Amino acid sequence: MDEKRLRADLVELLKGGSAHLTWDRALQGLAPKLRAASPGAGLHTIWELLEHTRIAQEDILRYTLDPRWKSPEWPSGYWPSFLDPTDAQWRKSVAGFQRDLKEVVALVRDRKVDLTAPIPHGQGHTALREVLLVADHNAHHLGQVVQARRLLGAWK
Repeated sequence: MDEKRLRADLVELLKGGSAHLTWDRALQGLAPKLRAASPGAGLHTIWELLEHTRIAQEDILRYTLDPRWKSPEWPSGYWPSFLDPTDAQWRKSVAGFQRDLKEVVALVRDRKVDLTAPIPHGQGHTALREVLLVADHNAHHLGQVVQARRLLGAWK
């Protein structure tokens, strides 16, 4: 397989825009009052989905890069500790998600990183596995955000 093509395809998968919409688009125009609104019994709010995805993405990225990284406690550490964010907390979560996504993309684009080599501290896992995990997890919850917006009547 052509390594350049693989890296380009991974970046496209991470950033969205082909078969997936982007997180920016999914969150665009969401009224602040709907961030923590329940879309239905047993369903996560958009805030919970965003913050959970941010936390998980950060954890996967840091695990990939830092042998000293300590993952949050499972499962409680992967979900927000409060249910109704302020505007500042919302913006911080969005910015953190975007910052870490850019770092995952930079990792993929870095030709010095052998995506298929086992991560020295990674229990046999590779950077490619971790990047695909980020892409898969993000896409899963992105779909849930869109579904939540539909149920809340906030999707065109």
